[in-house]
Amino acid sequence: MDVAILGAGSWGTAMAIHLDSMNHNVCMWTRDQNQIEEIKKTGYNRRYLDAKLPKSIDITTDIYYAIKNKKIIVLAVPSHAVRCMVEMMKGNVDKSAIIVNLAKGLETSSLKRMSQVIQEIVDNPVVVLSGPSHAEEVCRHIPTACVISSNDINACEYVQDVMMDENFRLYINKDLIGVELGGSLKNIIALGAGISDGLGFGDNTKAALMTRGLAEITRLGVALGSDPLTFLGLTGMGDLIVTCTSMYSRNRRAGIKIGQGKSLDEALSEIGMVVEGVNTTKSAYELSKIYGIEMPITNEIYSILFEGKNPREAVYSLMTRNRKHEMEGI
Repeated sequence: MDVAILGAGSWGTAMAIHLDSMNHNVCMWTRDQNQIEEIKKTGYNRRYLDAKLPKSIDITTDIYYAIKNKKIIVLAVPSHAVRCMVEMMKGNVDKSAIIVNLAKGLETSSLKRMSQVIQEIVDNPVVVLSGPSHAEEVCRHIPTACVISSNDINACEYVQDVMMDENFRLYINKDLIGVELGGSLKNIIALGAGISDGLGFGDNTKAALMTRGLAEITRLGVALGSDPLTFLGLTGMGDLIVTCTSMYSRNRRAGIKIGQGKSLDEALSEIGMVVEGVNTTKSAYELSKIYGIEMPITNEIYSILFEGKNPREAVYSLMTRNRKHEMEGI
């Protein structure tokens, strides 16, 4: 199978290694010629992932060469770059090619999900891949289970056949809205989990944050048309667990730095890679106001990131809210 991977960050690199191990013909695109030269010289893409790249992986800066005659095109760029990436492909991508999106985020200008953005520009089938899947583990072939979703069930089944092996299991979930929202919104809670860790709080705090965070993710998801059960699955609880508890998580690491007193800009500079939860916090905050959904954790993280609120004051605000029944509003 001929596969293009657009984006040579950690996730794109891990997916290239995984698909190459399945004997697919993989071409990975990056805009950075220096990155290509480093990979060819050392065999590693060290800025993003400490893993050896097989020489059989083709790497190019020519997007038209990368996508030509490919049956599957994997979008492995951050959510803010998806629209630009697809615009570059428009008119040059095979009509039957399936686009597999890995980005977990919402477009800040339109508040749209990534599949909506892609399908505004091209008519190709779009499959979304989400779930608990650190690139650092996928590239080492550590057993991983994810979920894929699409409006085209045949495209989903095709991708499942192409990408799944004994170390990378894919389940199909027809709830495209829920799958995309679960993968995006959990990054907000992961920022909060990191802030909690940075403040020196413990397991009790993080467990409460994750549980109540899932409740408000579900509330917004249902308002936007999701099945609430989706958020109990891999793209909801599964991804929430791994992102809130692992040091591989950029969102958690950024939150830790903010909890320790760093500004947002300082935290992002030290992480050195895209932290999707920052823009997603802004988008989710706006959506909660549009739909009238109560999202207290998201509101407080928004206040910390964009209004300069002290993290300890934000925790106090959450802990001293009016008394509630646990299932109220769910």
